[in-house]
Amino acid sequence: MEVTPNKHTQQVSGWAAMDESGKMVPFNFKRRENGVDDVTIKVLYCGMCHTDLHFAKNHWGITQYPVVPGHEITGVVTKVGANVSGFKPGDRVGVGCLACSCLDCEQCDSSQENYCDKMGLTYNSVYWDGSITYGGYSSMYVAHKRFVVRVPDGLPLDAAAPLLCAGITVYTPMKKHGMLRAAGRRLGVVGLGGLGHIAVKFGKAFGLHVTVISTSPAKEQEARGNLKADDFIISTDDKQMQAMARKLDYVIDTVPAAHSLGPILELLKVGGALALVAAPDGPLELPSFPLIFGNKTISGSITGGMNDHQEMMDLCGEHNITCDIELVSNDGINDAFARLARNDVRYRFVIDIAEADSRI
Repeated sequence: MEVTPNKHTQQVSGWAAMDESGKMVPFNFKRRENGVDDVTIKVLYCGMCHTDLHFAKNHWGITQYPVVPGHEITGVVTKVGANVSGFKPGDRVGVGCLACSCLDCEQCDSSQENYCDKMGLTYNSVYWDGSITYGGYSSMYVAHKRFVVRVPDGLPLDAAAPLLCAGITVYTPMKKHGMLRAAGRRLGVVGLGGLGHIAVKFGKAFGLHVTVISTSPAKEQEARGNLKADDFIISTDDKQMQAMARKLDYVIDTVPAAHSLGPILELLKVGGALALVAAPDGPLELPSFPLIFGNKTISGSITGGMNDHQEMMDLCGEHNITCDIELVSNDGINDAFARLARNDVRYRFVIDIAEADSRI
């Protein structure tokens, strides 16, 4: 879609990176008026995804400056359009990675909007009107009703925010491979970060036997103690890896760095499934023998469709699943980015956009 000048009229305050330094600075910009199919949201919290850092610093060479990051948005509805029946002012809601799609293709008809050829992202993308999208590091957001989810009353809006990226990213392949109704089966989670810790929580909630696979021995206490993982193995320890060979039904790989899939495939039982949900900068090594001699499957997944978003959020409300977060003040975004670059966070930064005195 061709980019056109922004003719929006609503003044909004936020934070943006203006160049490849990635430094976040206060930024005033304009959003569209609330249309007949739109929902206007007062943003209270926004999670900080590692993707935000990549876009701020133009690591992928596709950033359109100024960029306002943020696709883990929670807040309250302030206005709805005439065609909106599912939301009303005061509702607790969230917006994730998706801002738009064609709404009329095979993928959209089956609520796989995330795979629509015309899918647009919450920021650094092109909206239906040709304008560049700005994300949730801002005081308010206007979203099409299709791409808004309800947040259950029992979930705090700050700790629920990262569910809209980290949560849905691991939930979607778990649903696809039948893990939601596979109590007693064995799941391996590679990497214990923002995505990995939620995968562990989901696995335990669904009755799976969960093994964390990590390069860091220091994470064992956290995995077993706080997250209640059943087992923990060091991926660089050949004896531990061999002892777990053909023991797992499923593996979710959350590691965003280039690595070999061979040792991970060896952990799967015959007919097991490996789901890739991260995006390493380089290609992954894939030996064919452990794949073809075990009738194993490798699949990829990115975010999720909107039906799955709401289903996941409702299940999180039912099981009281939230992300482990560190709250960041408005003036602490750059420090948080610096720590994020060092992977120094447990497990997700969330910006207190409204600087609220109490959590809603």
